Amino acid sequence: MAEDLTITRNTSKEEQYQSIIPQIEALLYGETDFIANLANVTAALKEQFNWFWIGFYLVKQDELVLGPFQGPVACTRIKKGKGVCGASWEQAATIIVPDVDAFPGHIACATASKSEIVLPLIVNGEVMGVLDVDSEVLGKFDDTDKAYLEQVISIILNR
Repeated sequence: MAEDLTITRNTSKEEQYQSIIPQIEALLYGETDFIANLANVTAALKEQFNWFWIGFYLVKQDELVLGPFQGPVACTRIKKGKGVCGASWEQAATIIVPDVDAFPGHIACATASKSEIVLPLIVNGEVMGVLDVDSEVLGKFDDTDKAYLEQVISIILNR
C-alpha cells in the first residue's frame, strides 16, 4: 500500500474510525516488525483525529518504557500502578479519564493534557504494553473510542 492516507473530517467519530481502520489494516499488511507497525498506527491515528498526544508504552522489566508516539515529548518511564498508564497496566483494563486532574496520582507529562484513554495490549494473558491517547479537551474519549481502539490493538497484535 502507498503510505498515503485518506483522512475524513466533518463526519462522526464512528465514521472516522470506520474509514481509518481498513487503512491501518492495509498499512500493516505484510509488515512483521512490531515497532514499525506501532509507529505507523500512531501516525495514522494522529493524522486522522489530531489528538494532542498518542503513543505506546511497552513493558520492560518492572516499568513501562516509551515507545513510538506522536506529539510533544513525553514521560520516558512509568512504574506499574502509577498514573493512568500504570493503572491500566496493573488492572489489565481500558481506563477512560474525562478529567486527568481528577485522577488520583495522574502523571502530568504535559500540562495541556486534559482527558485521556489508555488501553492495554494483552498477549497470552499478560500486559505487554499500553496505548495512551491524550486530548487537550475535557471529556474527549468515550465508549466509541474504546471499542474502535480495542479493534486497532487487535489488528496490531494479530500481525
